[in-house]
Amino acid sequence: MVRKSKGFRVKTRHKLRQSPSARPPITKFLQEFGMGQGVAIEHQGVAIEHEPSSHKGMPYPKFKGAIGKIVSRRGNSYVVEIKVGNSRKMIISRPEHLKAI
Repeated sequence: MVRKSKGFRVKTRHKLRQSPSARPPITKFLQEFGMGQGVAIEHQGVAIEHEPSSHKGMPYPKFKGAIGKIVSRRGNSYVVEIKVGNSRKMIISRPEHLKAI
């Protein structure tokens, strides 16, 4: 038997659904953040935000809603430090998936 694929977007059919009229403006992809600035990754009013129309640089779905701080810039992406339990995680994400607090 062949093993079932467990890709990055597995089981996200409804989580990452977006109607064509709800596509973001181009300015969302071009936004800039400063070092040390707080950001949020958001979905329906929560903090870290996944933009379903852009697959590149999307944080893992488990970090949806996490609030973090910009540590540095890496190419077109940002390194965001978030706290998960007692540990700190570094997430690399593109600007369309981040929202300023």
